[in-house]
Amino acid sequence: MDWLVARQDGIEAALARRHLQDGGMALFDLSSWVEGSHCELAAFGHSRGGKRGKPQIEYGLLTARDGCPVAVRVFAGNTGDPKTFTEAVGIVRGKFGITDVVMAGDRGMITSARIKALKQAPGMAWITCLRAPAIKKLAEDDGPLQMSLFDAQDLAEISSPDYPGERLIACHNPALEAERAAHRERLLSATDAELAKTAGMVVAGRLKDPAAIGTRVGKVINKRKVAKHFTVTIGEGTFTWSRDQASIGAEAAFDGIYVIRTPVPASQLPAPAAVEAYKDLSGVEQDFRVCKDDLDLRPVWHRLDDRVRSHVLICMLACYLAWHLRKAWAPLTCADEHPPSRDNPVAAARRSRPAEAKASHKATASGEPARSFRDLLDHLATLTRDTITIGGHQIDKITTPAPAQREAFALLGAPIPISLQ
Repeated sequence: MDWLVARQDGIEAALARRHLQDGGMALFDLSSWVEGSHCELAAFGHSRGGKRGKPQIEYGLLTARDGCPVAVRVFAGNTGDPKTFTEAVGIVRGKFGITDVVMAGDRGMITSARIKALKQAPGMAWITCLRAPAIKKLAEDDGPLQMSLFDAQDLAEISSPDYPGERLIACHNPALEAERAAHRERLLSATDAELAKTAGMVVAGRLKDPAAIGTRVGKVINKRKVAKHFTVTIGEGTFTWSRDQASIGAEAAFDGIYVIRTPVPASQLPAPAAVEAYKDLSGVEQDFRVCKDDLDLRPVWHRLDDRVRSHVLICMLACYLAWHLRKAWAPLTCADEHPPSRDNPVAAARRSRPAEAKASHKATASGEPARSFRDLLDHLATLTRDTITIGGHQIDKITTPAPAQREAFALLGAPIPISLQ
């Protein structure tokens, strides 16, 4: 591990030369909890893994636009967000020698503080999305964002004096609109049911004090963060509630609408391409899921900071290997080998006909079962080496490969080895 971490900069620089020709993306603000009490990087901070009461480390992954991992950095668990992002920019500009890069990130990653840091670095730009309050502000007082923009299109470029030198690309996704409306209704219905239980307790006389009723009602309506959508009336031994339809309607008006912001000029990045670049973040998020869930990045058990950094680096390199294996083995898995290009970047992605056929028949073009990537690895793990002793001589022999196992190695362009060197 010590040997590996000492060569991290050289390894990442080689990967950057290979994969960052078209710019890079970064996802930061991710953390893993730490077991033990003497880790040099462990500190208490905002736990994004949901492990409260555990010290943690923070780490960020830099990838190419297609999601291929390129570099990773580790920080103490209480490191401020602007510092981590500034270091990421420094890696791209200094160690990788890339001066013109567009950093893409979600609204939680590229914050105002980080945009300020990017503005101070010549050649660095960003693509991100506005938060809900900022989107609503654009629509206030006959602002630039009006629902009539989407009468005949689902993508429109607007401008605002609040974002000087930036382009704003407003998008409306009907599928996302329906999804958010359904989710809100589920939250409201679940809250209604719990409020009905509270009302039953009041009617039965088990709750009489207004303060006690208010405490219980407050817990219920804040549990799912829908308090703004309810009107409650509490008195001595009485409690009634109703939905605030005006509040619900005001929120529903923005269902399915998101606004992308970027300073990259339209001549360099047209509006549809900006939307596609932002959506490419899904590949980076998949890398993190692989690192955290499949590659056992968390929890961290090491004590020395270099061992922690090496542990995270090993997981990143394993993710890099898994990324290439997923692409090479797409014909054997349920993955879409050739996703169709989208005429409309705002619309949901669609699978190709061959991928739909694989999913429908649960079989590949060669007739083998269409497995998940994890199931394919498990199937390959049954390929074992036996050592046979005959007359005092040892012979190594591989079990007879199954057709899918032969095809997996053929797709890699490698023979099945008798032993690992």
